[in-house]
Order: sequence, then structure tokens, then C-alpha cells
Amino acid sequence: AGQPGIGKSTLLLQSAAFVASQSPVLYVSGEESAGQIKLRAMRLGADEGGRLSLAASTSADDIAATIRAKKYRMVVVDSMQTMSLAEIVSAPGTVSQITNSSNVIIRAAKEANTTVILVGHVTKEGSIAGPKVLEHLVDVVLQFEGDRYGGFKIVRASKNRYGSTSEAALFEMSDAGLTPVKNPSAALLAERQNADGSVVMATLEGNRPLLVEIQALVNETHFGYPKRTASGFDLNRLNLLIAVLEKRTKLNLSDKDIYINVVGGLRLDDPAADLAVCMAIASAAAGRRLDDEAVVYGEVGLGGEIRSAHSAVRRIAEAKKLGFSYAIAPPIKPKQKFVREVKDLRDALVAYLQK
Repeated sequence: AGQPGIGKSTLLLQSAAFVASQSPVLYVSGEESAGQIKLRAMRLGADEGGRLSLAASTSADDIAATIRAKKYRMVVVDSMQTMSLAEIVSAPGTVSQITNSSNVIIRAAKEANTTVILVGHVTKEGSIAGPKVLEHLVDVVLQFEGDRYGGFKIVRASKNRYGSTSEAALFEMSDAGLTPVKNPSAALLAERQNADGSVVMATLEGNRPLLVEIQALVNETHFGYPKRTASGFDLNRLNLLIAVLEKRTKLNLSDKDIYINVVGGLRLDDPAADLAVCMAIASAAAGRRLDDEAVVYGEVGLGGEIRSAHSAVRRIAEAKKLGFSYAIAPPIKPKQKFVREVKDLRDALVAYLQK
């Protein structure tokens, strides 16, 4: 599942073409005609050889009958919100249609021992549109995230009966379709300019260490109530960190507009992003920058204390690989020379923000 235009159909068509090089595959679209799918397949080079069949249909009955014929090893249905059953009078996309259509297709797939991939729409909040039963019926739920207009695309599993849910795959969209990003950290930092408000953070996407740039901009407010805006970071968490900065340091941010941006279209849910966000805000507010050679991570508590982050060894190894000299982070065991330990937010700002 993913937002409209993010690349779900492109990714699935590439996957279907890869499987079709060895086994027969059927790609069924309820949103586009077979001609439109063929044009995309030609652009992606997915029409060269193989055993990939294309069809346009919104009938769950017809798709189930085709699956039961056992002609295909894999069937892609794009998307479930367009499917309908003839015996149900409600419109496609309603709860009853999605529930019953998915049941019919999945039952047929189990009988024929056929792999079925169901594409789903998402709501404004980012959850899969429709009933939760759709997620319970399937073995694996994959979320396709990222900025639809550019940046990296991330595929992560929120449910997986056959493996880990802590893995993530990073892709980049090009004319030839989606391609894996071999060194995302280097790509994210390639255009970085070390100015005030810029901090490099060591985070994790699943089990994969990643270095990202966090940018902050602090301006005098022109309104009675200061504005707080975050791109790629939780706004409620940002407001909490601003309150901690004001209470535990000498920074006065009550009359400042604060803007936070995570470069590359990524979204950070890592608690260890706290320290990097706080240092970026303080850097922008004071006009002081962080050393080029430093990478930052650590969770910030309400008392201003810096708390430990999980998988610290992986974060450090990624920072070393990209040539950073040290990490500003909470203490780890066993101790490493690479880590310059900080236990308090105020001490970290005083010690490492340069004029």
C-alpha cells in the first residue's frame, strides 16, 4: 500500500517482469487499461520476453476463476479498492466489496497454490484504506513510503509471517523505473553545505544504518503565536523538544518560528533523532554551526538528559565508513574513542556548537 503516484504500479510491474522470466505471471489492473499498462511495461523494458500477461478487469469473480485455472504462478491485483463482486450491490471500494472480494481472491489463490499480490490505497493518515480484515487475511503487508515528487522511496514490512519486519529497502525513481540505492547515506549527504542549523544524524531504517541531514530554520515570528513546521518529523515530538530546550537551556524560542526538514524525503520515527533535532534548532537560533566531522544521535528526556539509543554499534560503523571523525552521543558499553559522550543537553550545546 502507498500514496497515489508514489510508484506502486511501477514497482509491481518490475517485480512481475522479473518473476515472468521464469514463471507465468498475470498483472490485473482495475485502474488502467491493458494498453496503458503495456506502455509502462515498454518504458521499463518489462515487455522483453518472459511470460507476463496483462489484463484490465474490476471483477473479483473473473480474477478468482482465472486463478483457479492454475495457469499462473503469480497474480498481481491493482487495486483492491476497484474490485467488486456481482452478487453485492454496493459500489467498489466499500467495506463489503473489499472484504468479500479479497476473501474470494485469497481462497482461490490457496486452492491453486498461487502467489497473489493485492495493491491497496491509503487514507490521509497513511493507513490502508478499508477494513482491517484485509491486513489479517494476507501473509505480508508492505508499506511504500516517501515523497511522491522526489527523494528516496522506502518499502518496509508492517507484517510478515515468513520473516522479519525490521528490514527496509530503499529505492530511487528514474526513467527506467525504481532502482535500489546502493549507498543511501552518501547520496543523502552529497549536496550538504555545513551552515548553522545543519546536523548529520545516524539513524536506522529497519536494521539498516543511515546517515541523514536534519535542517532547522529559526526566524522571528510576525504573528502572536509562533509557527512550528516539520517535514519528515513528528510535529508533536518537535513541540516537546522545543519545550525541553527552553526549560533546560538558556534559549528563548517563545517568539520564534521554527522549521525542521529531514533531507531526502525520509520520515524519521527513530527516538534517537531527538538530540540531532535539538542541536539543529539551537544551532540555527544561536547562529553557531556544528563541526563538519561530527555525527549526532541520542534520545532526549524531559529533564534534558541524553538517553542511550539501540544499535549504537551499527550507527557508529556507518559514520566511520563515510569518513566522520567522532559521534556526539550518549555513553555506550564498551567505550569507544569515536564516541564523545554527552549526558546532558545543555552541556552538549555548550561544548559542540562553534561560533
